[in-house]
Amino acid sequence: MARLPEQPLGFSCAPRNKKSGELQILRDGKPVTLLGAAQAERLLAALARCEDGDVGEAQRQRLLARATGNYKRGNERR
Repeated sequence: MARLPEQPLGFSCAPRNKKSGELQILRDGKPVTLLGAAQAERLLAALARCEDGDVGEAQRQRLLARATGNYKRGNERR
């Protein structure tokens, strides 16, 4: 059975305070979570390793979803 293409999750990230290194994750423009400097550094490194194009965007969205702690619940489990 062919899998349907995944819908974009709408996550993005923005530096909260460059001096402290915090990173704020947004979903549809609304703040979801705030990562500390160490977590933010690891996440940004992982995001930099993602591929270009649609596949890379899906990878980035999954990484951001996992960082929020709100990942694979209910009918999203496969």
